[in-house]
Amino acid sequence: MPTPSDMTTPPDTNVLDALQHQVAVFARRAEQTRLGGLGQARNSMDRAAYLLLNRLSQEGPMGVKALAAGMGIDSSTVTRQVAPLVDSGMVKRTSHPEDGRAVVLQLSPRGRARLEEVRSSRRELMGVVTEEWTAEERNLFCELLTRFNQSLSAVHNALPQTAPAS
Repeated sequence: MPTPSDMTTPPDTNVLDALQHQVAVFARRAEQTRLGGLGQARNSMDRAAYLLLNRLSQEGPMGVKALAAGMGIDSSTVTRQVAPLVDSGMVKRTSHPEDGRAVVLQLSPRGRARLEEVRSSRRELMGVVTEEWTAEERNLFCELLTRFNQSLSAVHNALPQTAPAS
């Protein structure tokens, strides 16, 4: 277990090199498999749709701006990514309960069922991938990966936003 002094010690450059390499390998493997699960639902939902549906499932109905802010992406991106989910009946647009002029996005029963099907498939994949791990190892990996993603997001959000090159 790291001591407080270990947490302030500058990391070894060899460890940082190994970490960035493993993150790159992970990104490639994740893209190759799309971490899409096993069985019939394998690779049946793209990452953007999964993340949007999952957010609506966890946090309930919300507007585009709130959804975008919670995901750390632009409102126009959310609008573009939500359109096919609305068209396919997985997300419903409804009036805001307190302000009838505002629109909120809500997971439909069809979207909830589809999300659970994909979650189940992905859960099965994670079980297979980590079947030789102890429960402690799974918990630690999940805790560290969550922390890594939060730190990565914080660094990204702290960077100055630049316009794409023309």
